[in-house]
Amino acid sequence: MQIRTFTDTDIDAIVSLFYETVHEVNKRDYLQEQLDAWASQDDKPLKLQIWGQSMRQNIAYVAEIDGKLVGFSDLTPHGRLDRLYVHKDFQRQGIASALVTRLEEAARHAGMVEIDTEASITAKPFFESRGYRVVLAQEVERKGIKLVNFKMHKPL
Repeated sequence: MQIRTFTDTDIDAIVSLFYETVHEVNKRDYLQEQLDAWASQDDKPLKLQIWGQSMRQNIAYVAEIDGKLVGFSDLTPHGRLDRLYVHKDFQRQGIASALVTRLEEAARHAGMVEIDTEASITAKPFFESRGYRVVLAQEVERKGIKLVNFKMHKPL
């Protein structure tokens, strides 16, 4: 596995990986209508544009195996771990851990003293195993549909 810095040419693969992952990996914790609201194919053109812009501004990494993009993650300049997704066929292989380790190292190097994130029900145990603690369980609304997630925090 290779972890490298995000480039603009990654955005199509990133957005596709996001949709596939949400609809496959998160289906054990969310209803289909919630998955559709969270990762709607209707939003794909806008997501390609907005995510490309935000990932250029953030500290962003992708993971590749044999040239295939299998994961991505990014951290805002204010210490928010914004996105962390691993391809549905590459779960539980250390990819998320490698990406988060790289983000945490970059955050320390940038002088950040803490990281926060909003984790899905599915991702919460992973973040807890990495030392993140739940600050608040919350319901967020996407397209009129409520989804549970968790505000989490980790001092560095």
